[in-house]
Amino acid sequence: MMLTVSLFSMTAGASQRDQPHHFGFKKSKKGELPSINEEGFKELLQKHEAIFLGDTRQKELYLTFDNGYENGYTVKVLDILKEKKVPAAFFITGHYVEDQPELVKRMVNEGHIIGNHSWSHPDMTRISDEKIKTELEKLKEQVTSLTGQKTMNYMRPPRGIFSERMLSVSKDLGYINVYWSVAYKDWDVKDQKGGDYAYEKVTAQLHPGAVILLHSVSKDNTEALGKIIDYAHKHGYEFKSLDKLSFKSY
Repeated sequence: MMLTVSLFSMTAGASQRDQPHHFGFKKSKKGELPSINEEGFKELLQKHEAIFLGDTRQKELYLTFDNGYENGYTVKVLDILKEKKVPAAFFITGHYVEDQPELVKRMVNEGHIIGNHSWSHPDMTRISDEKIKTELEKLKEQVTSLTGQKTMNYMRPPRGIFSERMLSVSKDLGYINVYWSVAYKDWDVKDQKGGDYAYEKVTAQLHPGAVILLHSVSKDNTEALGKIIDYAHKHGYEFKSLDKLSFKSY
């Protein structure tokens, strides 16, 4: 009987560590802070020191992009960031490294962070520890070979799907998982609604310590980016690099 209980406990424990979570949050409205209090994974993110928010006592913003593939807009995005002197983090995949090496090099040369979005964009809760390691290390090695950037400290799991096991494995490899506190449905290239729509969706959610997620495939985002940055500056916000995020809020 004791053996049966022990085996059951071990199985239950393993299952719990593998339980997939789809990152989501209660959005900020009218300046109120967003929340993950009801999502069921807040303690996991805290335990593994993942990023949801920066310092909510400061009017700081962290701009991040997911770059799974190129849709013709990243050059303009980089032009705007350069003009406005705003740092960003680009979470890229293996496909992006192979398909757009010059853009990846430009990101690094202009002072942006390259983050790890995995090599082949799998659901990282459904692959082995060794495969997680391979997915992350292959991307890092290719970026280093291409750009000379030797460190890669940040990752974002594909589609925001994670488990405690994935958080643990990636943390052991030296990664900080980066989630977000400002986002909207911008990734569907067949459902773009115009730059004004993007501007309104993002600026309505801005709050101190915000980590902003945008997808570079979005025409709307590209049209709105300059105006979003100007709005943030006008309202006293400062854009910072993830490397400057010194206090994590939950």
